[in-house]
Amino acid sequence: MKIGIDKIGFAMPKYFLDIADLAKARNINANKYVKGLLQLEMSIAPITQDIVTLGATAASEFLTEEDKKNIDMIIIGTESGIDQSKSASIFIHSLLGLSPFTRAIEVKEACYGGTAAIAIAKNHVVSNPEASVLVITSDLAKYGIGATGESTQGAGSCAMLIKKDPSILILNDDNVYQTRDIMDFWRPNYSDFPHVDGHFSTKQYLDCLETTWNEYSKKFNKSLDNFEAICFHLPFPKIGLKGLNTIVPKQENENLKDKLNENFHTSIIYNQKVGNIYTGSLYLNLLSLLENSKSLSSGDNILMYSYGSGAVCEIFSVTLVDGFEKRLRSDRMADFDARVKLSIEEYEKMFFEKIELDENGNSSFISDDDSLFSLEKIENHMRIYKKNNF
Repeated sequence: MKIGIDKIGFAMPKYFLDIADLAKARNINANKYVKGLLQLEMSIAPITQDIVTLGATAASEFLTEEDKKNIDMIIIGTESGIDQSKSASIFIHSLLGLSPFTRAIEVKEACYGGTAAIAIAKNHVVSNPEASVLVITSDLAKYGIGATGESTQGAGSCAMLIKKDPSILILNDDNVYQTRDIMDFWRPNYSDFPHVDGHFSTKQYLDCLETTWNEYSKKFNKSLDNFEAICFHLPFPKIGLKGLNTIVPKQENENLKDKLNENFHTSIIYNQKVGNIYTGSLYLNLLSLLENSKSLSSGDNILMYSYGSGAVCEIFSVTLVDGFEKRLRSDRMADFDARVKLSIEEYEKMFFEKIELDENGNSSFISDDDSLFSLEKIENHMRIYKKNNF
């Protein structure tokens, strides 16, 4: 049975910050961000947008009433949880109007959570061939004003429908994964922002890639010649380029190098404008490749590298199916062009605003948020969401 991604959608807040403006405000040469990170912009979420609203919006991009009937599981991969107990997928389930006879769970392992969710979804469809699983990757990456990671922040969500006989790509049975007990990035429950050892994390990312790729190629007798492109988890786009150079041998033929390099730069177009979205970064990378590449065709294989600090990583491959391009958008750049650019002052006020509760656990927001879904208020410590009707 062939199982894979049948539909895919993406959502981001309507606000963004130019990375060059951030560099200027922090007295840093803009090239450190633009060339050093290959980052151009970052999406900024107001207080009324979170992993629930972004996740529901991403799924709404493609869900039909027939899809909703067939979905019997919804999984969210995130490291930006809104509750220590209740899964964000339950809120999304309600906003989307899915069947009550649906399993809803949340998966956490840093940026790897979305890949773990897809693995769970795939196994579910193996046991329930007529089922569809909605997988959502949704995160807000925040490091704090002036923090070393401030230039790699972002906000967004990718949603995917997993089912048999998919219309976009097949998830192949060639997964190789690795776990290491390391402290390269972590966020204790009492901390608003993560703790990061940036140089150590980059080193681990690349070493995990190299060692897992060596195991993958040995176990499945595959080489880079088997793939048209490689997609990476991208906390910032430049690390993907470092990853590409890590596993492409210097003596490799020039045609292969050129092909992989060209598709890499195609795959980072969206990430460069959004920033880091943790669990969704790999799948935004994939979406950018699929919607912007002029060289891909059905039957092509794409190598996927997922990494979550702490650390768990995985390499697997996907294969494009006939007519995959019909499930994709050709006009997504218009969404980026329609966003509102923020000044540094507006960015600092918006992105780092905190919810203020009264003595009864209530909070309301003065907002002109006209997004499809938004956080309306908090009432007796309960988050209340609304869907805007257009």
